[in-house]
Amino acid sequence: MNTEQYIGKIVQVVMDRPLGSKHPKHGFVYPVNYGFVPNTVSGDGEELDAYVLGVDVPLQEFCGKCIAVVHRTNDDDDKLIVVPNDLTLSDDEIEKAIAFQEQWFEHILKRA
Repeated sequence: MNTEQYIGKIVQVVMDRPLGSKHPKHGFVYPVNYGFVPNTVSGDGEELDAYVLGVDVPLQEFCGKCIAVVHRTNDDDDKLIVVPNDLTLSDDEIEKAIAFQEQWFEHILKRA
C-alpha cells in the first residue's frame, strides 16, 4: 500500500488510544491522540494508524489533514500524521511529538 497517497488529503481518524490513555502492553501514557483510519489496510495487515497532533484534549474521532507519513524502515507499519486543517508543523515538531513511541523504530518522515 502506498501511504504517501494520503499526504494532503482529509482523513477521518478513530481513536483507540486517546491522549492520556495507557498502552495495553507497554504501559506508557499517550501524550497525543492515536488511532486508525477506518476501512484501510496497512503493511502489518491492520488498519492504517495515525497520530493526531495539534489537539490537546482526548478525542474519540477526528477529521483533519494528513501532512506527513512516518515510514518505518525496520517495521512494516507506516503511520499518518494528521492535524487540524489550518496547522503546519515542522519535521522537528513532529519528531518531538511522536518520539514517545517512534524512538524504538528507525523511520523517516515523508512529506509532499
